[in-house]
Amino acid sequence: MSLRTKRPLPRPTLEELEQELNRERHRIRYFSTLRSTIYILITVAAAAILVATLWLPTLRIYGSSMTPTLNDGEIVVSLKGSNFTTGDVIAFYYNNKILIKRVIASSGDWVDISEDGTVYVNGEELIEPYVSEKALGECDLEFPYQVPESRVFVMGDHRSVSVDSRSSTVGCVAQEQIVGRTVFRAWPLTAFGPIR
Repeated sequence: MSLRTKRPLPRPTLEELEQELNRERHRIRYFSTLRSTIYILITVAAAAILVATLWLPTLRIYGSSMTPTLNDGEIVVSLKGSNFTTGDVIAFYYNNKILIKRVIASSGDWVDISEDGTVYVNGEELIEPYVSEKALGECDLEFPYQVPESRVFVMGDHRSVSVDSRSSTVGCVAQEQIVGRTVFRAWPLTAFGPIR
Protein backbone atom coordinates (compact mmCIF):
# COMPACT_ATOMS: atom_id res chain seq x y z
CA MET A 1 0.00 0.00 0.00
CA SER A 2 1.50 3.21 -1.08
CA LEU A 3 0.73 6.55 0.43
CA ARG A 4 0.60 9.48 -1.80
CA THR A 5 1.71 12.69 -0.37
CA LYS A 6 -0.39 15.68 -1.12
CA ARG A 7 1.32 18.46 -2.81
CA PRO A 8 0.92 21.76 -1.06
CA LEU A 9 -1.36 24.19 -2.88
CA PRO A 10 0.50 26.96 -4.56
CA ARG A 11 0.48 30.14 -2.57
CA PRO A 12 -1.27 33.11 -4.19
CA THR A 13 0.90 35.92 -5.31
CA LEU A 14 0.65 39.38 -3.85
CA GLU A 15 -1.01 40.59 -7.04
CA GLU A 16 -3.68 37.86 -6.82
CA LEU A 17 -4.34 38.73 -3.18
CA GLU A 18 -4.77 42.41 -4.06
CA GLN A 19 -7.17 41.53 -6.90
CA GLU A 20 -9.27 39.36 -4.58
CA LEU A 21 -9.26 42.08 -1.91
CA ASN A 22 -10.39 44.69 -4.48
CA ARG A 23 -13.13 42.35 -5.73
CA GLU A 24 -14.39 41.84 -2.16
CA ARG A 25 -14.32 45.60 -1.45
CA HIS A 26 -16.23 46.25 -4.68
CA ARG A 27 -18.87 43.63 -3.70
CA ILE A 28 -19.31 45.23 -0.26
CA ARG A 29 -19.61 48.74 -1.81
CA TYR A 30 -22.11 47.45 -4.39
CA PHE A 31 -24.42 45.91 -1.77
CA SER A 32 -24.08 48.95 0.47
CA THR A 33 -25.02 51.27 -2.42
CA LEU A 34 -27.89 48.99 -3.43
CA ARG A 35 -29.23 48.94 0.14
CA SER A 36 -28.96 52.75 0.39
CA THR A 37 -30.75 53.18 -2.96
CA ILE A 38 -33.60 50.91 -1.87
CA TYR A 39 -33.99 52.85 1.40
CA ILE A 40 -34.05 56.15 -0.49
CA LEU A 41 -36.65 54.84 -2.98
CA ILE A 42 -38.88 53.59 -0.16
CA THR A 43 -38.59 56.93 1.65
CA VAL A 44 -39.38 58.92 -1.52
CA ALA A 45 -42.35 56.65 -2.32
CA ALA A 46 -43.72 57.03 1.23
CA ALA A 47 -43.31 60.81 1.06
CA ALA A 48 -45.04 60.91 -2.35
CA ILE A 49 -47.97 58.88 -1.03
CA LEU A 50 -48.22 61.14 2.01
CA VAL A 51 -48.19 64.29 -0.14
CA ALA A 52 -50.72 62.80 -2.59
CA THR A 53 -53.03 61.77 0.23
CA LEU A 54 -52.81 64.88 2.39
CA TRP A 55 -52.26 67.79 -0.02
CA LEU A 56 -52.43 66.80 -3.70
CA PRO A 57 -54.86 63.93 -4.35
CA THR A 58 -54.53 62.52 -7.88
CA LEU A 59 -57.79 61.37 -9.48
CA ARG A 60 -58.87 59.64 -12.67
CA ILE A 61 -61.93 60.88 -14.56
CA TYR A 62 -64.71 58.37 -15.25
CA GLY A 63 -67.77 59.27 -17.28
CA SER A 64 -68.80 62.30 -19.31
CA SER A 65 -70.52 64.61 -16.82
CA MET A 66 -67.69 67.18 -17.05
CA THR A 67 -67.13 67.22 -20.82
CA PRO A 68 -65.84 69.23 -22.62
CA THR A 69 -63.69 70.42 -19.67
CA LEU A 70 -62.66 66.93 -18.47
CA ASN A 71 -62.91 63.70 -20.45
CA ASP A 72 -63.10 60.04 -19.51
CA GLY A 73 -59.68 58.57 -18.69
CA GLU A 74 -57.90 61.85 -17.91
CA ILE A 75 -55.84 62.13 -14.72
CA VAL A 76 -56.13 65.30 -12.65
CA VAL A 77 -54.50 66.70 -9.53
CA SER A 78 -56.54 68.30 -6.75
CA LEU A 79 -55.38 70.79 -4.16
CA LYS A 80 -56.69 70.49 -0.61
CA GLY A 81 -58.42 73.58 0.70
CA SER A 82 -61.71 75.02 1.85
CA ASN A 83 -62.17 78.33 0.03
CA PHE A 84 -64.07 77.72 -3.19
CA THR A 85 -65.54 80.29 -5.53
CA THR A 86 -68.03 80.08 -8.38
CA GLY A 87 -66.39 78.38 -11.35
CA ASP A 88 -63.93 76.24 -9.36
CA VAL A 89 -63.88 72.54 -10.26
CA ILE A 90 -63.96 70.44 -7.09
CA ALA A 91 -63.77 66.76 -6.18
CA PHE A 92 -65.99 65.42 -3.41
CA TYR A 93 -67.08 62.16 -1.81
CA TYR A 94 -70.51 60.78 -2.67
CA ASN A 95 -71.59 57.20 -1.79
CA ASN A 96 -68.02 55.84 -1.54
CA LYS A 97 -67.10 57.42 -4.87
CA ILE A 98 -65.39 60.67 -5.76
CA LEU A 99 -67.30 62.96 -8.09
CA ILE A 100 -65.93 66.02 -9.88
CA LYS A 101 -68.24 68.98 -10.55
CA ARG A 102 -68.10 72.76 -10.86
CA VAL A 103 -69.04 75.15 -8.03
CA ILE A 104 -72.05 77.25 -9.03
CA ALA A 105 -73.01 78.89 -5.73
CA SER A 106 -71.95 79.00 -2.08
CA SER A 107 -73.92 78.90 1.17
CA GLY A 108 -76.64 81.54 1.36
CA ASP A 109 -76.71 82.16 -2.42
CA TRP A 110 -79.97 81.85 -4.35
CA VAL A 111 -79.85 79.62 -7.45
CA ASP A 112 -82.41 79.68 -10.25
CA ILE A 113 -82.32 77.67 -13.48
CA SER A 114 -84.65 78.45 -16.38
CA GLU A 115 -86.28 75.82 -18.63
CA ASP A 116 -83.56 76.35 -21.29
CA GLY A 117 -80.81 75.67 -18.72
CA THR A 118 -79.64 79.25 -18.10
CA VAL A 119 -78.30 79.52 -14.54
CA TYR A 120 -78.89 82.56 -12.33
CA VAL A 121 -77.12 83.15 -9.00
CA ASN A 122 -78.61 85.85 -6.75
CA GLY A 123 -80.68 87.08 -9.68
CA GLU A 124 -77.76 87.52 -12.10
CA GLU A 125 -77.14 85.28 -15.10
CA LEU A 126 -74.04 83.16 -14.63
CA ILE A 127 -71.59 83.50 -17.54
CA GLU A 128 -70.42 79.97 -18.30
CA PRO A 129 -67.91 79.74 -21.18
CA TYR A 130 -67.08 76.15 -20.10
CA VAL A 131 -70.58 74.87 -21.00
CA SER A 132 -71.06 73.90 -24.64
CA GLU A 133 -74.78 73.12 -24.38
CA LYS A 134 -77.24 74.37 -21.75
CA ALA A 135 -79.87 71.99 -20.39
CA LEU A 136 -82.07 71.71 -17.30
CA GLY A 137 -81.00 68.06 -16.92
CA GLU A 138 -82.09 65.80 -14.07
CA CYS A 139 -83.72 68.28 -11.72
CA ASP A 140 -86.22 67.78 -8.90
CA LEU A 141 -85.60 71.03 -6.98
CA GLU A 142 -88.00 73.93 -6.73
CA PHE A 143 -86.41 77.19 -7.87
CA PRO A 144 -85.32 79.65 -6.69
CA TYR A 145 -83.30 77.52 -4.29
CA GLN A 146 -81.16 78.82 -1.42
CA VAL A 147 -77.89 76.95 -0.76
CA PRO A 148 -77.81 75.73 2.88
CA GLU A 149 -75.15 76.81 5.37
CA SER A 150 -71.65 75.26 4.94
CA ARG A 151 -72.54 73.73 1.57
CA VAL A 152 -71.89 74.45 -2.09
CA PHE A 153 -74.16 73.98 -5.11
CA VAL A 154 -72.35 72.08 -7.88
CA MET A 155 -73.14 71.14 -11.48
CA GLY A 156 -71.34 69.18 -14.18
CA ASP A 157 -70.34 70.97 -17.40
CA HIS A 158 -72.26 68.45 -19.54
CA ARG A 159 -75.61 69.60 -18.20
CA SER A 160 -77.89 67.11 -19.95
CA VAL A 161 -76.21 64.02 -18.43
CA SER A 162 -74.71 65.25 -15.17
CA VAL A 163 -76.36 64.20 -11.91
CA ASP A 164 -75.47 66.93 -9.43
CA SER A 165 -76.96 69.42 -6.94
CA ARG A 166 -80.02 69.83 -9.18
CA SER A 167 -81.06 66.36 -8.03
CA SER A 168 -81.96 65.59 -4.42
CA THR A 169 -80.03 62.30 -4.73
CA VAL A 170 -76.76 64.27 -4.71
CA GLY A 171 -77.88 67.62 -3.31
CA CYS A 172 -75.57 70.35 -2.14
CA VAL A 173 -72.08 69.29 -1.10
CA ALA A 174 -71.01 69.70 2.54
CA GLN A 175 -67.56 71.11 3.30
CA GLU A 176 -66.46 67.84 4.95
CA GLN A 177 -67.23 65.89 1.75
CA ILE A 178 -64.87 67.98 -0.38
CA VAL A 179 -61.54 66.40 -1.36
CA GLY A 180 -60.16 69.58 -2.93
CA ARG A 181 -60.12 71.94 -5.89
CA THR A 182 -59.15 70.23 -9.14
CA VAL A 183 -56.43 72.44 -10.57
CA PHE A 184 -54.23 70.52 -12.98
CA ARG A 185 -54.54 67.89 -15.71
CA ALA A 186 -51.57 65.48 -15.65
CA TRP A 187 -52.71 63.03 -18.34
CA PRO A 188 -52.89 62.82 -21.32
CA LEU A 189 -49.75 64.79 -22.08
CA THR A 190 -51.47 66.48 -25.05
CA ALA A 191 -53.87 68.17 -22.58
CA PHE A 192 -51.25 68.71 -19.83
CA GLY A 193 -51.87 71.95 -17.93
CA PRO A 194 -54.19 73.91 -15.64
CA ILE A 195 -57.94 73.29 -15.59
CA ARG A 196 -60.18 76.24 -16.27
